[in-house]
Amino acid sequence: MDAGTIATFDPSTDADSFRGALGTFVTGVTVVTTDSLEGPVAIVANSFASVSLDPPLVLWSPAKSSKRFEHFAGSRRFAIHVLSADQRDICAAIIKSKTAIKDVPTHLSHCGMPIIEGALATFECNLETTHDAGDHVIVVGRVTKAHHSGGAPLVFHAGKYGAFKES
Repeated sequence: MDAGTIATFDPSTDADSFRGALGTFVTGVTVVTTDSLEGPVAIVANSFASVSLDPPLVLWSPAKSSKRFEHFAGSRRFAIHVLSADQRDICAAIIKSKTAIKDVPTHLSHCGMPIIEGALATFECNLETTHDAGDHVIVVGRVTKAHHSGGAPLVFHAGKYGAFKES
């Protein structure tokens, strides 16, 4: 399709076009961690957003079809990490294995959550609420502690990873 061509479609019958349209939105890459009976687990998510400053709320949306969904759907606390451009290897490892977090440089937060070293930002959260949303669940967390540093973020666009470059 040419850059200037607009395709109109019905997203309820054309999931591939709908996914392609969603992929035009550039997102950051996050890793969500929690503790479980199996130890710390992690999942990559680009469905992260701020919700409110007062109270401090953020959201993310795990897919119900994810093999890791059970670990996060019932979690009362979790940490969301915004990855830096040089942490693509961490992203790749976590995509391959829910327990890859054990091989990533981390430290434990004040409440025992694994915190990824070198992330641009980390939001330690207690579960505030969840909302059913089709094939995903919207998880809203109340941020109890946050950390951030400077640097370039890892970004995701049209199915590819990249980095933000200032012009």
